[in-house]
This record gives sequence, C-alpha cells and structure tokens, in this order.
Amino acid sequence: MRVTYYGQSCFLLEIQGKHILFDPFITPNELARDIDPGSIPADYILVSHGHADHTADLVPIASRTGATVVCSFEIAEWLANRGVTNSHPMNIGGQWNFEFGTVKMVYAAHSNSLPDGTYGGTAAGFIITAGTRTIYYSGDTALMADMRLTGELYTIDLAFLPIGDNFTMGVDDAVIASKFINCQNIIGMHYDTFGYIKINKEEAVSKFDKAGIRLNLLAIGSTSEY
Repeated sequence: MRVTYYGQSCFLLEIQGKHILFDPFITPNELARDIDPGSIPADYILVSHGHADHTADLVPIASRTGATVVCSFEIAEWLANRGVTNSHPMNIGGQWNFEFGTVKMVYAAHSNSLPDGTYGGTAAGFIITAGTRTIYYSGDTALMADMRLTGELYTIDLAFLPIGDNFTMGVDDAVIASKFINCQNIIGMHYDTFGYIKINKEEAVSKFDKAGIRLNLLAIGSTSEY
C-alpha cells in the first residue's frame, strides 16, 4: 500500500491495483505549488465534504481521468451540473463494494457546503477495507465518541486524522481519537496550509510518541509505503 501526499488533506492511495484520490485541493495551495494536478492518476476520488480546500481540483481531475467520484448525494448532484456524471452517491452509514474493496461512509463532525454556497449534505469520513488492510480517512472532524465504535468494529491499520485545530480537532484531541479507534499508525492532515492551522510539528510528533502512537507528517509530493 502506497500513499502520496499532495498537501492539506489530499492523498493518493494505491491499493489493490487502483489509485484512490482523497479531497483534491492542490492548485490554490501555495505549499503544493510544485505539484502538477494534471499528472495525478485516479480511478476513484473520495470526497469527504464540499469545502473549497477539499474540492478545488475535483472537477478538472474527475473530468480528465474519468474517475468514479464517491461522495454525498448532494455533491454528486452538484458535480452533475458541472458535467461530471461518473459519481457514486452515498450517505452516512452506507457501504458499497468497489473493485478495490469496500467503502463505508461514516459521520464527521463538521460543516459542509460547496464553493458556491450549495448545501453539500452531511460531512463524512470513510472506512476502506481492501484486501487485508483497513484504512480510516476521517475527513475534517472534531473528536467524537462515535470513533470508539470504529475502534470496536474494525481493526484499523492506518488512519488519516486532522491535527491543525481551529477548524477541526487539534493534536491533543487527535491523540485521543487515535486511542478511540485503536490505531497506532496515524497520518496527519489539515495542518500548516494557512495561518489558522499552522502547528509545531516537533511538538505534535512528541505528543503522539508519548502516547505510544506513530504520527506520520509526510512531505508534500512524497510517497511512503505502509
């Protein structure tokens, strides 16, 4: 399983021979200025919610690649109005078997609207089971008790959690979330992109380390094996 980081909350997961892209926000991100969105492959695009810092490059990448966009029903309708019709709408608690494995859409405690103000449905996260691996992508979220249930129902091998605070949970709450989901291998996201969410990375890693949890802070453009 390979993970490539494109900044903010945008990752490319390569698993079971498929390229799964999460929350494509690249072009407006000054930290990702060396990334060419036109070179990113995608068989599937998973969209947690509609905010611009998660969807800025969604339409062009989906149009270019023909990827199946997995998202809320409301976002699927918004995309159809922009010429992107290859979507798979879901809602909270729903599950579907795709070519690479199973995706379950789960609740995220966050607001959700699209760049033009259109209502985007309920903000979401995803639990992906592919082969022998289970991955939790929380989307933008606060710490919530629902995460305990995730830890009870699944054996999470790798989790993507926001750590930037202000708009989502911060480092301290993300440590607690990691314990709730019972995962010791965390990839941090939604941090450093702009002033409100800048963090002390050394302090963040140290706090996770003291809790016996590995926090991975990937360099933008880098690829790691898990």
